Amino acid sequence: MEKLHNMVSQLKGNGWATRIVDAAGRLRSKVDERNAHRIVHPFWIIVQKEISDHVRSWRFNVLLFLILLTCFGSLYTSITSLVAELSKSSNADDPFLFLKLFTQSDGSLPPFHVFIGFLGPLLGIGLGFDAINSEQNSGTLSRVMSQPIHRDYLINAKFVAALTVIGVMFFALGFLVMGFGLFIIGIPPTATEFLRIIFFLLLSVLYVAFWLNLAVFLSIRFRQAATSALTAIAIWLFFTVFYQLIVNIVARAMAPPEMVSQEQLLGYQQFIGNLMRVVPSQLYTDATTTLLMPSVRSLGPLTMQQTYGAIPSPLPLGQSLLIVWPQLTGLIAATVVCFALSYVSFMRKEIRSR
Repeated sequence: MEKLHNMVSQLKGNGWATRIVDAAGRLRSKVDERNAHRIVHPFWIIVQKEISDHVRSWRFNVLLFLILLTCFGSLYTSITSLVAELSKSSNADDPFLFLKLFTQSDGSLPPFHVFIGFLGPLLGIGLGFDAINSEQNSGTLSRVMSQPIHRDYLINAKFVAALTVIGVMFFALGFLVMGFGLFIIGIPPTATEFLRIIFFLLLSVLYVAFWLNLAVFLSIRFRQAATSALTAIAIWLFFTVFYQLIVNIVARAMAPPEMVSQEQLLGYQQFIGNLMRVVPSQLYTDATTTLLMPSVRSLGPLTMQQTYGAIPSPLPLGQSLLIVWPQLTGLIAATVVCFALSYVSFMRKEIRSR
């Protein structure tokens, strides 16, 4: 203790040490003064408030628990099947082995991207079905609108806050899966695999953003939160279950005879494929399958001339993005249309105090 006390005394006696401490103190005081005089934009204040409300709500915590539970379940099944594959010398040299953490399963549970495609819409609906009507029924909407802020700040802040929560959640889950996979199988991802996973996570956020905007639009159109929630869930069930049944009936009714030319058969298959791509979940499934499985070379039927001479090798990332560009464009367009409908409806909405 005496030696330590002597060293501190020597440092205090040195002039350069005193100057460093004084400079650090002045810098800290300048930073504190700058933060004290900084004016935070009202938009970001609303965003912070909405993020805090989402994170503290029981609804978000329940959905987060469900997604975490399914994430760990799919991770366990994919790791067990990967460990079995690593024991085979033929699969040990697979250049895209790390991507199978998100796509492979032993049959007991679906893979990770299938769970995201199923539970992601519920997350978007859960965060947006009462975004406007709950505040209108409680009387806080008229109070906020009476403040000297722009009206569109509120609807934009709700979308940005919910999208921030969804993005942080998905990227945390993705990096969690990568971390556990790296720790257990001991094989790090390559740069191409890492970029494919990043694009997959961005696509997942975009897919959930569509359902979020749809739920926000319904919360503006309906006064009761229960009505908007049931309507959003009904639309999700229709596109998830009943639309596929309708397409199957149409496909069976329009099935060509056995003796048909190759052009007519390809036209029939393309027509049925285009009917299925009306559903956002089908666009998401096609895009994620192509990004996470580089061996997928096409999302439609191929002729013998197209397959003749093709080398059975995985596609680079740029070619995979070109294949899924129509799906990405469709999801972006659907998200923008839903957000535009929400924006216009809210700007024209009559808000009265209770």
